[in-house]
Amino acid sequence: MLKHRGFPGRLPGSDFQFTIRRGNPKGVTRLVARERFRDRGSVDRRADLAFMAALWEHFGDEPFERGNLDAGRLSWLFGREVIPAEDDFDPESYEALLQIDVARARAAFPEAFEGGE
Repeated sequence: MLKHRGFPGRLPGSDFQFTIRRGNPKGVTRLVARERFRDRGSVDRRADLAFMAALWEHFGDEPFERGNLDAGRLSWLFGREVIPAEDDFDPESYEALLQIDVARARAAFPEAFEGGE
């Protein structure tokens, strides 16, 4: 499992984790598209924004390996702002390639893209 060095481990001041320390010996947690409802709490929305900003800062519009990125946090963006970057995508692989759908991500999280490209 690739560890993304320099990627924030969690949302500061919260228990929302962005990365995992080690792979799951029982199997890789599957990525699934989770629906974000309008009534989600402000800290949940802040975690999504911070995670998207970190993804953009570290990977930009290039494909990236899932590696040690938290499946739960990725799943809130998966299928919309973060999409598979390969035809034979395996949602249960740490080596799976993902990519930011820049147009959708900018529409959903404009603050994550402020100040640079």
